[in-house]
Amino acid sequence: MKIVFMGTPEFAVPSLGALMRAGHEVAAVFTRRDRPVGRKQILTAPPVKVLAQENGIPVFQPETLRGAETEQAIRDIGPDVIVVAAYGKILPKNILNLPRLGCVNVHASLLPKYRGAAPIQQAVLDGEPVTGVTTMQMAEGLDTGDILFRDRTEIKPEETSGELTARLAAMGAKLIVRTLSELERGTVTPVQQNEAESSYAPMLTKKRSPIDWSRAAVQIHNQVRGLSPWPGAATVFEGKKLKVHATRPAGNGSGIPGQILSGRDLKVVCGDGTVLQLLTVQPEGGKRMSGSDFLRGHPAQGTVLGID
Repeated sequence: MKIVFMGTPEFAVPSLGALMRAGHEVAAVFTRRDRPVGRKQILTAPPVKVLAQENGIPVFQPETLRGAETEQAIRDIGPDVIVVAAYGKILPKNILNLPRLGCVNVHASLLPKYRGAAPIQQAVLDGEPVTGVTTMQMAEGLDTGDILFRDRTEIKPEETSGELTARLAAMGAKLIVRTLSELERGTVTPVQQNEAESSYAPMLTKKRSPIDWSRAAVQIHNQVRGLSPWPGAATVFEGKKLKVHATRPAGNGSGIPGQILSGRDLKVVCGDGTVLQLLTVQPEGGKRMSGSDFLRGHPAQGTVLGID
């Protein structure tokens, strides 16, 4: 099958690789433009572009898909299907209608739940016990197309968004290969999404980083997991930012929200008298360390953490 693949981040790489290994002809890859990365703002190619170039696949990086030039380029390729995985751009109607088998999206949630830009992170933030991947026939709306196949998995209690992303990327790669095989044989029965069950996962920003200690320990634990590796969760210790990388709910205790309890472990009182152990933290300008190591260098019994 001749494919145009559209994707950008690391999540999309396993799907592209799986399609190539399955013997499909990936005739072109569309991805976002190279962007400055890191403190030195080094211009860096998206992961999907790197894999495509390593395999000699032509790469297109248009600013928009709405131009006549882009439409003509895809027409000239003549794909049987366009596969989309975390591309980051909305496909206009004229592009959706080009391939004979339409456009198929690999989405990292059990649609119709968690449509939008950050479905993996939002599922963890919400403390969901289960998530998965969905392949769908793309329509004009945001992740509203008919469901083709779904595959589910449990979310582990201490699993971060970054760890879950890697697992879902591998699942999505297997599912898209199966989906195209079934599409080619004509054995797929698309299922319309139930709008009453839909929810939205907005793009993450740094505004979600500050920890509010009046919330229950399990909610803050989910915040830390859900915002890892980016943008991360943070609090304030003695006027300076303290990043919190890993936590674990630790029962109940007495004190005001944000208060550090006595003991060898770094434990903090949260809302409703719940307690959260901070397993890994990072002081402002410093390196990551265990909560117990942080306490040895910063006597903090009774100190109340603030909001960044």
